[in-house]
Amino acid sequence: MGVIGLASDHAGFELKEFVKTWLEQKGWEYKDFGTYSTESCDYPDFAHPLALAVEAGECYPGIGICGSGEGISMTLNKHQGIRAALCWIPEIAHMTRLHNDANVLVMPGRYIDTDTAAKIMEEFFNTEFEGGRHQARIDKIPVR
Repeated sequence: MGVIGLASDHAGFELKEFVKTWLEQKGWEYKDFGTYSTESCDYPDFAHPLALAVEAGECYPGIGICGSGEGISMTLNKHQGIRAALCWIPEIAHMTRLHNDANVLVMPGRYIDTDTAAKIMEEFFNTEFEGGRHQARIDKIPVR
């Protein structure tokens, strides 16, 4: 496992802290791009540095968290090399890795508990991209 990139806003901060502990228990390295407290902030300020690090190969994969997961996901997906997937149940995490080769897991900090987050991360990290017909679809995602 490479260095896993992390980013959240204030609404995702507490879940991100749980994610850090979970990763540490696995012995996996991470880089935290912020935020570093529950003080109100703007998710793009942390999503963009995470996306740039994933695109540059400095981190792989990434995890983004905001209140609903939507805002940080939208921001991450503005980057051509990012395939951020909003996951609220393990089955979505499984399918987005299997078929979409997602390189950033996004979770909704206000809508899932830590047990669910752990199950989502297990699926995300333990599912390999299937390739095949799915690769052709992924190749069509970037704007040309």
